[in-house]
Amino acid sequence: MYTITKELFFNFLKVTNTTHNTMSAARLKKELVEITKDTKLTGVSVKALTSDLKQLIGTVQGPPESPYEGGEFEVDIQIPSEYPFGPPKMKFRTKLWHPNISSQTGAICLDILKDNWSPALTLKTTLLSLRALLTAAEPDDPQDAQVAKQYKSDYKEYVKTAKRWTETYAMKKAPDYSKQIEQLAAMGIPKDDALRALELTCGNVQEALESLFS
Repeated sequence: MYTITKELFFNFLKVTNTTHNTMSAARLKKELVEITKDTKLTGVSVKALTSDLKQLIGTVQGPPESPYEGGEFEVDIQIPSEYPFGPPKMKFRTKLWHPNISSQTGAICLDILKDNWSPALTLKTTLLSLRALLTAAEPDDPQDAQVAKQYKSDYKEYVKTAKRWTETYAMKKAPDYSKQIEQLAAMGIPKDDALRALELTCGNVQEALESLFS
């Protein structure tokens, strides 16, 4: 009879874990490539923060005709060692007003991130589910009770608040070049031309002048 020693057992576990990590990394690389193929169409993207692909940042564009339209929402993604047999850990980094997302911590109430996860799912399909959640809230199964209460009792006010939060936290604000524009306008440069030159030179007046007169 062959006896498995403790050393052999732990060596087996080590090899198994190494093989799984290699397979997981290969799958993640494939997933990242797949996501980049149609980011403009899907409205979701992902970038890696670490070389082992265990920490990622996802981006979800606010769906059209929703209170989140025009917003760009970042999602913190942590890949567990058991992935893809266990779900990624996700939470919103960008603050938003939604019944199923904590307005304080960004925690998400979504079944596929818990018990309904399947290895057939991917980062792309999960982020697409998050994007769909923005237009299909479930106030009866909330993550944020305060938002859910407003959603059910005063929907118009909920929409107004969600839009305000989107504008405040999720929209990239254009730089204010008003002072530089006035400075260039005083030199006889049309304001539209001044703005274009400043945008090209990130607000540098001297470089803007050089580009205008070169």
